[in-house]
Amino acid sequence: MKIYFTNLGIQKFTIKRLLEGALKRLGQPVKGIEMSLSIVTPSEIQALNKQFRGVDTVTDVLSFPTVDNPERGVLDVNTFPQDAINPKTGKLNIGDVIICLDRAQEQATEYGHSLKRELCFLSLHGLLHLLGYDHIEPQDEAEMNALQEEILDSCGITRNK
Repeated sequence: MKIYFTNLGIQKFTIKRLLEGALKRLGQPVKGIEMSLSIVTPSEIQALNKQFRGVDTVTDVLSFPTVDNPERGVLDVNTFPQDAINPKTGKLNIGDVIICLDRAQEQATEYGHSLKRELCFLSLHGLLHLLGYDHIEPQDEAEMNALQEEILDSCGITRNK
């Protein structure tokens, strides 16, 4: 998995390991996928939230999938249009995850865990959205929440870390 990080700093290794673990757990190809993950200011994420979702508020994470995977099937580079494949890497670009650092810090304090844990949670949450998961219906939300906790725990990223 290739992740193009913007403004992330020292958490890169932990997040990369977590997201690769998530792909393995979900049966997705680790080597054939790429995405970007950016850390932005409250004003930047608010502008994106307003522009793309019509919601004029600061949020914690936004996901912008570039592939359609409503059935959450295994992604195969060979089944997607050529414009979804990065010509430089040959990898399937699944989209962009954007996290508001200030909001992540607030939530880490609110939930009583580390910023590292919150950044990992938000990164994983964003990845799951890129893969076709959502939390609109209660059963989908329960499934997504359970999956997030399972993956975080399996990577040793617990609420007290």
